[in-house]
Amino acid sequence: MRFIRLILAVALMAGMPMIARCADKVEAPAADSTHAVVAAAQEHAGEAKAGPEKEEGVSLKPIEIWHIGKLPITNSMLVTWIVAIVIIVFARIATRNIKEVPMGAQNFWEWLVESLYNFLRDLIGSDLVRRTFWFFATIFILILACNWFGLIPGVGTIGYGHKAPDGGFVVDQPLFRGANADLNMTFAMSMVFFACWLYWAITSNGVGGFLGHIFGVKGNTAGFMKVLMVIVFFCVGILEVISILFRPVSLSFRLFGNVYAGESMLEAMSHIVPKLGWLIPIPFYFMELLVGLVQALVFMLLTAVFTLLIASHADDHDAAHPHH
Repeated sequence: MRFIRLILAVALMAGMPMIARCADKVEAPAADSTHAVVAAAQEHAGEAKAGPEKEEGVSLKPIEIWHIGKLPITNSMLVTWIVAIVIIVFARIATRNIKEVPMGAQNFWEWLVESLYNFLRDLIGSDLVRRTFWFFATIFILILACNWFGLIPGVGTIGYGHKAPDGGFVVDQPLFRGANADLNMTFAMSMVFFACWLYWAITSNGVGGFLGHIFGVKGNTAGFMKVLMVIVFFCVGILEVISILFRPVSLSFRLFGNVYAGESMLEAMSHIVPKLGWLIPIPFYFMELLVGLVQALVFMLLTAVFTLLIASHADDHDAAHPHH
């Protein structure tokens, strides 16, 4: 059952950036008209005579490579779908013929899932991990796979472009882009977590318990002090609500910023000495392998701790960590 949930969750995560892209298109008409005016002014001034202008470094905005009807397909969405398909196919192959003594792909997949389960169980408790493992395991595997896929040679360098004056070829529209170097992807994952977090919080505490957890008075007071504490903790609750609402923003920008910075660094290293562009970035590739793992782990840990803080109870914690 865990494997099926993981597969379904990966498919859900892969489709979430489409929602963010559709939201972006709401502002597209005004933006397109503005870009058209700017482009016309530049052409009139003769600034575009030298050919297509290439943005320095890695573009902040993913490039639209195709359209399905009115839905734009970006190069980061394509990478997300490829990674999701690879994970789903590998999971199906690994669990197609379950053997009592695992070997090969089954052995690796069981080791990965079991290690994540034991790690999260020790962190958030056995009761909570049974309800939430499918999400945390999926988010870790998907982010890690997307981060490492973005380091494969050809990602960002294969695509459409034009011939340079020196006879070379300049890629203007790469077919592939690191999925987590797109803010739409990281924000979509954060919003999925926020929806799951809200569901787990309400199912664990009830609506009244959820509001009491945020606005409730802590400690035993009476008389005037109790009235004062009610006012104080109500104000604290408002600050807590603001903090909760900003969690998806902080989660998405933390992951996006680290991955985008890594891609920008690799791009810069490859252009320091053009003739050694294949050699200089190699040490940084190994560092980015570590960064990709750390960022996947950080995202999973933060979401798990946020869930633990709102959905756990004192009796569950004592059951998970008995006193000796």
